[in-house]
Amino acid sequence: MAGQESHYILPRPEFDKPVKLLIVVSPYYKDIADNMVAGAVAEIEAVGGTYEVIEVPGALEIPTAIGISDRASNFDGYVALGCVIRGETTHYDTVCNDSSRAIQLLGLQGLCIGNGILTVENRKQAEVRADPEDQNKGGGAAAAALHLIALARKWGAQTKGVGFKPASDSYRLA
Repeated sequence: MAGQESHYILPRPEFDKPVKLLIVVSPYYKDIADNMVAGAVAEIEAVGGTYEVIEVPGALEIPTAIGISDRASNFDGYVALGCVIRGETTHYDTVCNDSSRAIQLLGLQGLCIGNGILTVENRKQAEVRADPEDQNKGGGAAAAALHLIALARKWGAQTKGVGFKPASDSYRLA
């Protein structure tokens, strides 16, 4: 049973500059989405971060909204939240696979995204996973995004290649 399993949770990252995240949520199952947002918000606030929340119609629209935001705004990272419950058709497989794949591709392009789109067999599984007092998958997705932001900031200032490297970020002309 998933609820009985224990696992290691990384310590929260620390930031010297504030972080700003966009929570993109599909409220198709509103109560489940609200619980996931609550968990994500608590995690972001615990590191002193700020956030905005936007809603999209379904899980397939979440990666598109993140892509649009990346081109048009200045968020440090993203939290993708939604829930897909298996139905009677193969649409479940399409939504699960395509939303996850699109989020992964955005991540490989350098975006810091915590994927909290639940893919479950039934409502009870979703409720347990969304509950901030139980599995708290919304908080886990926010934590994942925060850890990726910390890595991006750690390595973002490094330069690669050979040749002249200035002693500071500014260039001085003689």
